[in-house]
Amino acid sequence: EEAHIVASFKQVVGAMSIGVVALAATAACSSNSSSDTSSATWKIGVEAPLTGDQSNLGLGMLQGAQLAAEQLNSAGGVLGRKIEIIQIDDAANATTGVAAANSAISQGLNGVVGPYNSSVGAQTLPLYLKAGVVPIRLTSDNSTDGMGFTLQPMTSQIAPVTANALSKFYKAKSVGIIYDSSQNYTKSTSAAVKADLEKAGVKVTSYQAITPGQGSYADTLQQVSAKNPDMIYSAVYYPEGAKIAQEITPKTAGNSNYRCLLDYASYDSGYITNAGQAAAQRCNVVGVPAPTDFSGSADKVAAFQQQFKQPPGTWSPYTYDSLNFLIDGAKAVGSFNSAQLTSHLSTVKQWQGWTGTVSIEPRSGNREPATVVVTVVTDGEFHVNAAWAQAVGAPY
Repeated sequence: EEAHIVASFKQVVGAMSIGVVALAATAACSSNSSSDTSSATWKIGVEAPLTGDQSNLGLGMLQGAQLAAEQLNSAGGVLGRKIEIIQIDDAANATTGVAAANSAISQGLNGVVGPYNSSVGAQTLPLYLKAGVVPIRLTSDNSTDGMGFTLQPMTSQIAPVTANALSKFYKAKSVGIIYDSSQNYTKSTSAAVKADLEKAGVKVTSYQAITPGQGSYADTLQQVSAKNPDMIYSAVYYPEGAKIAQEITPKTAGNSNYRCLLDYASYDSGYITNAGQAAAQRCNVVGVPAPTDFSGSADKVAAFQQQFKQPPGTWSPYTYDSLNFLIDGAKAVGSFNSAQLTSHLSTVKQWQGWTGTVSIEPRSGNREPATVVVTVVTDGEFHVNAAWAQAVGAPY
């Protein structure tokens, strides 16, 4: 059962300026497009990077929600209407995302799944809340706590698992850190991992920022490896993670075993595609169980394969569950009224989905506990690192 995996960390950010209670208050006084009764369908937005460097990730998100909508519509719809998926392409860019979100809101959204990138969500989530639309976000930075709900792990849940893997599983006495300085999530998570490592007595030999979109990171790898760390940990998204995997060598890694761990931000099948299978195997990646790893997932994987003629994307199970989670809430309260939905969803316990059991922490809207694992790339796919799972007692 995934609910018993290592990442049950109940660290809720204190004194939240935006919490679920504030969400309800905001929704109550907003224009509340989710109360619209003029449309023939329920319009559910999916905000994701559908174009740009992270489009592989975004397509998997979109298809997961589309599968859920298709199944719900085939069963007769929801509250007398079918579900219409509205694509909101933020291209992993906040400016693009704001324009796309405003355009979608003007169409009369009833709910939204996404976004994925925290730096984008910091700008678009408040727009949805102001419009009275409840987001089921996939952001992981704790700055988005309270902005709707999430079934994904957050920084406060990811960082301890990462630091523990580096210090206890890999037994690193020193770690060189590379991080993307342009994104909220990678900045906050790398800082949290650094603090946890230092608290555990691990020496951080480098804390090197990079800017995404560069043609090569070989110089950075050489600078970090020159200080001879036992491990190199990179908090970057998968396009940069793939380049690092390609360019890391026994020399730059410090030894022939490529002592390399990539952050959760790199966990997507696009990492394997971009890096190539051989290079992708050089770095383990912090992530979640693969779509096929979740208990009882076979029928959902088969349905996805039948509809899209390809395997589920990394985040397809999470958007599939996010849409169903939202819809079950709407069914429970009899509408998409944001205040009523927020009140109901904040009390959900033991909801069952593709990704396992979901319980919501009321103040933050976060999932408790959340599943975080260390994965390895074999046969062109992510799998839970069996040695890590055995070491920490994870049921994989």
